[in-house]
Amino acid sequence: MAFSAPIRDIRFVLEDIVQFGKLAETGVFEDLGADLVEAVLTESGRLAGEVMAPLNVIGDRQGAVLEDGAVRMAPGFAAAYRQYVAGGWNGIAADTAYGGQGLPYSLSIACSEMVYAANLSLTLCPLLTAGAVEALSTYGSQEQKSLYLAKLVTGEWTATMVLTEPQAGSDVGALRVKATKQSDGSYLIEGTKIYISYGDHDMAENIIHMVLARLPDAPAGTKGISLFLVPKFLVNADGSLGARNDVKPVGLEHKLGIHASPTCVMAFGENQGAVGYLVGGENNGMACMFSMMNAARLNVGLQGVAIAERAYQQALAYARERRQGKSAARRLAQSGPVEIIEHPDVRRMLLTMKATTEAIRAICYANAVAIDEARHLPDDRARAKAKLREELLTPISKGFATDMAVEVASLGIQVHGGMGYIEETGAAQHLRDARILPIYEGTNGIQAMDLATRKLSLNGGAAVAAFIDDMGGCVSQLMNSHSEQLRVIGTCLEQGVAAVDRVTEWLTARLKEHPRDCLSGATPYLRLFGLVSGGYLLGLGAIAANDHLVDGSSGEDGFYKSKISIAKFYAQNILPQAQAWASAAVTGADQLYELTPDQMAG
Repeated sequence: MAFSAPIRDIRFVLEDIVQFGKLAETGVFEDLGADLVEAVLTESGRLAGEVMAPLNVIGDRQGAVLEDGAVRMAPGFAAAYRQYVAGGWNGIAADTAYGGQGLPYSLSIACSEMVYAANLSLTLCPLLTAGAVEALSTYGSQEQKSLYLAKLVTGEWTATMVLTEPQAGSDVGALRVKATKQSDGSYLIEGTKIYISYGDHDMAENIIHMVLARLPDAPAGTKGISLFLVPKFLVNADGSLGARNDVKPVGLEHKLGIHASPTCVMAFGENQGAVGYLVGGENNGMACMFSMMNAARLNVGLQGVAIAERAYQQALAYARERRQGKSAARRLAQSGPVEIIEHPDVRRMLLTMKATTEAIRAICYANAVAIDEARHLPDDRARAKAKLREELLTPISKGFATDMAVEVASLGIQVHGGMGYIEETGAAQHLRDARILPIYEGTNGIQAMDLATRKLSLNGGAAVAAFIDDMGGCVSQLMNSHSEQLRVIGTCLEQGVAAVDRVTEWLTARLKEHPRDCLSGATPYLRLFGLVSGGYLLGLGAIAANDHLVDGSSGEDGFYKSKISIAKFYAQNILPQAQAWASAAVTGADQLYELTPDQMAG
């Protein structure tokens, strides 16, 4: 089915909820203005809808293929990727010194949402490249930056994150791939890695693998991990390509979804050894890895937004076309079959999909603006506050948005009824593609543990306290409004914020003395925090929409009324779940260990 980029919804979040416009006041982005933003979003939406979206089903049905030691992408993918690169989309927010456009990261996030929604399999590739750019920008030597960054920023070369090994999984400290130093300062990398997205493909002339490995005399565990840059083709001093390196794909995983994204088993050093170059110093790989991982986590959350949007669009179109049953409102008139969007339960599902999608979009965009502010605000204290907000929102963006993407995609199938379970309609693909997102870049259980332990105590609890204060300020605005609809939203949100405050206090009290209680409540706490954060941001949107209606000069009254209605639906139908998650978060760990493994088995 066709994809329509939700540009007006995206602009509303940027302009009226997350205060994107304030970035222009920093003076860092000289040309940033409404016309430029509109032009960038429009052209990105065109690329997504016209070039990438038509390949989504083709990629799902044909997938990537490993032949003669090389991966061949699905038809049309290489050409579409080259068009993406030629348009400069890979480096929207990157440093102009390396060929980037130097625009706000939050604007690049908005563009990424649209291309992710159009074709998740294809656009996983630039996501990984962005992680390598982040790592090299932060930890790379000047020589490495000169040789590699410009090609990666433009997307002419792509990159991978090569972390996982069969015996290690999320336990990075258990990895065994080894690196041996050579007399010229390079290293030979030997071993096997699994689950390497875009480990090989035919879309770019070179692939730069960012590989975690262990030196022979390295300390055990995570303290002994180093990061190495291992190119598919070695790069000469003048930037030209040299000999093929000793790295190759030896298998492709057969996956539930994202069939066109090649997930490779990669062999390093089967012959003479794969030449690699140390990034960031010996045994400093974890810090380097997290620079890549944190950049990827928000983007994976954004992929959740994208899949939710795509699933909603398809479900809505089907509900407006499919005729079945009689309208409850017109039953006495014995009218014929009506569009199923007329049925209350279908309406409920569609509104749940839309409200949830708008909530997780707002969370991810708020996260992105915090990143921009942490980098560019002129005041040191303001930058530090924004950095705390960025760190707090990252696990929520990744964890909550991807969990919700799975639920929204599942609802999309339900709206289709039996036809949703049939592959030909395409509704099932969204659920299959979405299911990897809660697993990627640190499972959502890991995100929850990060939130309930490290982020809860960040700066003595100041990060969480400041966010709760902001939510409380929104409640006050809503409750004091002249609009009855806004007051309804405020009443519901007040209860949700109180639940977050209450559970935060409970977890904080147990963090040191009873850490297992915190870990047992981590996932419910993340879900609670995400639900209420979404309600808070939609509440801000409702306030802004009401202001536009009062002003009366926009000519978009229908649009702004819809934003208030969506916020109210979320507050009355989705936000009440916060109380259940709050209850689950404070039950403690003892209940989880009442049964022995044998009792659990039978």
